[in-house]
Amino acid sequence: MDPLRKIIHCDCDCFYASIEMRDNPDLAGLPIAVGGAPNSRGVVATCNYEARKFGIHSAMASATARKLCPDLIIIRPDMEKYRHASSLIHEVFQNYTDLIEPLSLDEAYLDVSQSAHFDGSATRIAEAIRKEVWEKVGITISAGIAPNKFLAKIASDWNKPDGQYVILPQQVDEFVALLPVKKLHGVGRVTTAKMKRLGLENCGDLRQLSKDKLRDYFGSFGDRLYSLSRGVDTRTVQTERVRKSISVENTYAEDLPSLESCLNELPELQQQLTKRMENLRDGYQIHKQFVKIKFHDFVSTTVEMISSTTDSGNYRSLCEQGFVRGNKAVRLLGMGVRLIPAEVASKTAGKEDQLSLGLES
Repeated sequence: MDPLRKIIHCDCDCFYASIEMRDNPDLAGLPIAVGGAPNSRGVVATCNYEARKFGIHSAMASATARKLCPDLIIIRPDMEKYRHASSLIHEVFQNYTDLIEPLSLDEAYLDVSQSAHFDGSATRIAEAIRKEVWEKVGITISAGIAPNKFLAKIASDWNKPDGQYVILPQQVDEFVALLPVKKLHGVGRVTTAKMKRLGLENCGDLRQLSKDKLRDYFGSFGDRLYSLSRGVDTRTVQTERVRKSISVENTYAEDLPSLESCLNELPELQQQLTKRMENLRDGYQIHKQFVKIKFHDFVSTTVEMISSTTDSGNYRSLCEQGFVRGNKAVRLLGMGVRLIPAEVASKTAGKEDQLSLGLES
C-alpha cells in the first residue's frame, strides 16, 4: 500500500430526495421517496432519512413502501434537474483536483495526492468540498478519506449524513480487522450467509485463511477477499471510464398482452433512447442494438444484433424474436445500444457485416 495516496470518496446524501427537499422546503421533516407510483409497479429510486426509519430503501416496490409508511410522499423523478445539480457538484470537485472518477450522478472518487490545496490535507479538502457543495447546490454531501478507493468508499458511509470520516495509513490494519465481512464490495447476501456458516464474521477472521483456502471456498473472488481483508486496494482513480451501453426501459402498469401491444410501445421507447443518447460524448460508436423483455412471471430475455445504427426496423425484429421466446404477457420492455470506442471500431471495420442474434441471461 502506498501511504502517500490520498483518496476521497464523495457521496451525496439521499441525492434525489435532497434536491426535492431543497426545492420545496415544506417537505422538510416529512418522509419522502423519489420513484414510481405505487399503483403502476413503481419502485423507489431513493428516499430521505425520515422514510428510512420505516424500513424503506432504494429498489423497494413503491406499493410496499406505502404500506410501511402510509404517509409517504412519493415524487416522480426529474432527471434533468438532478443532472444539472450533478454538473454543479462536479464543477466543485474540479476546483480541487483533475483526478476524478465519476461513479454516478451523486458519487465520485477524487485523488488529491498531489493537490496543493490546504497544504495537501485531504481532510481539509473534503471539508471544503462539502461546504462548497452546500453553498452552491444546497444539499449535503458525505466524504470518506483513506489511502485507497476501497477504504474511502467505506469511510464515506461512516458518518452519514453530512459528515466525513478519515482512515489514516497507520489506522488501516486495525480498522479493517474489525470490519464486518458484509461491508466488503462484492459480498452479498448469499456470500455473507456462507461466511457466517464458516465462522467468518469480520476481516480479521478472513485473515486466518490462506489465499488457497479462500479460493477453495469462494473461487477467484478469494484473491480479492485476501487483499481486501488486509486493506489492500491498488486500483487507481480512472478519469476516463469506457461506457459500454445506453438503454431505456419501462415497467407497465398493466401487462402488455400481445406482440402487437409490445411493438406499439417501441416508438415511445426509441424517443426516450434518442434523448438519452444526446448526452453521449464523441469517441463512441454503436456496435449493437438490443431489446430486453421481462415477462409477467419475471423471466427475462435480451436479444441483440450487430448494428451501427438505431434503426427502428431492427428494434421491431428484435422485439419479435424476444417475444417468441416466452409468448406471454410482458411487464417490462427495454431497448438500447452497445457501444465501443471509436478507435476500436475503426480496427474492426468491415468484419461485422452479418447480423447476428444472441441471448443474454
